[in-house]
Amino acid sequence: MKIPKTFQNILIVRTDRIGDVVLTTPAIKAIRQFYPSSHVTVLVAPATYELVNGNPYVDEILVDDRQGRHKGLFGFLRLVREISSKKFDLAVVYHTKRRYNLACYAAGIPFRLGYKNNKFGSLLTYPLKDTRAQGVKHEAEYCMDVLKEIGIENDDLDIFVPTQKEAEDWVLHWMQENNLKPNEFIVVHPGASDAAKCWPIANFASLMDRLAERNALKIVLIGSPQTVSIAQEILRQTRQASRFLDLTGKTSLAQTASLLRRSRLLISNDSGPVHVAAGVGTSVISLFLRNQAGINAERWKPLGPKSFILDNKLEPGSISIDNVVELIDQIFKKDSQYEIF
Repeated sequence: MKIPKTFQNILIVRTDRIGDVVLTTPAIKAIRQFYPSSHVTVLVAPATYELVNGNPYVDEILVDDRQGRHKGLFGFLRLVREISSKKFDLAVVYHTKRRYNLACYAAGIPFRLGYKNNKFGSLLTYPLKDTRAQGVKHEAEYCMDVLKEIGIENDDLDIFVPTQKEAEDWVLHWMQENNLKPNEFIVVHPGASDAAKCWPIANFASLMDRLAERNALKIVLIGSPQTVSIAQEILRQTRQASRFLDLTGKTSLAQTASLLRRSRLLISNDSGPVHVAAGVGTSVISLFLRNQAGINAERWKPLGPKSFILDNKLEPGSISIDNVVELIDQIFKKDSQYEIF
């Protein structure tokens, strides 16, 4: 099928996790720039809606609510009808699942671009070879590579995370309550989607104690409700728990973004918040404990000039507390405005 010179109504499917959505924002921007008069819609999961709400390159957001209105067979058919009603002429399917390849096909979208696989990839009109598991490129680059099939050549990998007014109001109130100003606190995120990605609890506790002894910056723990027990154990193991603030399980994604935007630094396992921090322009240290192809730092590291990684390439467990402290020293010394160590 010959690719037309332009598309009027484009659907971008990215219904997976936080990092996946953030790392697709360069591709969203590239699509908008290449098709400036097109209507661009993004299909996301409920949990990541706030990551695209307010993106200037997105005209409309659809949400696949698999626990609500789109649950089960009838919910899936409702989703297909909703997609069909929008009369899209191009679908770019980044979340490679049977559900979305089938939905875009059943909705009658004539041009369907995505990865060729055994998840109904044959239903795509432009199925591309999927080499992401090799992990030789960054995820944002893989997203851009997909667009080459429709003539978009772009190497701008600047990511973007919008802020929400309600979240901005919340963080200003929270900082006032805790007598904090921007850049007067460090954020620590000890959770991750997989336990294999998590730096030891004892390491986080010792690191926080050392940071508290060396400077006046507050340290704030963040994370999902699933991270609450990890944060509690970290605080139990610290020598001065009263000096730390615990926000785990207490912030929305938008509030987390606003908090990170005003923090001096994020220290985190390889997980979604590192990409949010990079997207709002905050310095970030991401700890990579896994180096297997496809889940390595080469593919999933946070992007941008203020993003840094430590990994286990030399040997398992090789990221030490000293390594993290030394990197923090280097980051802070780059900006003489923050002579805090």
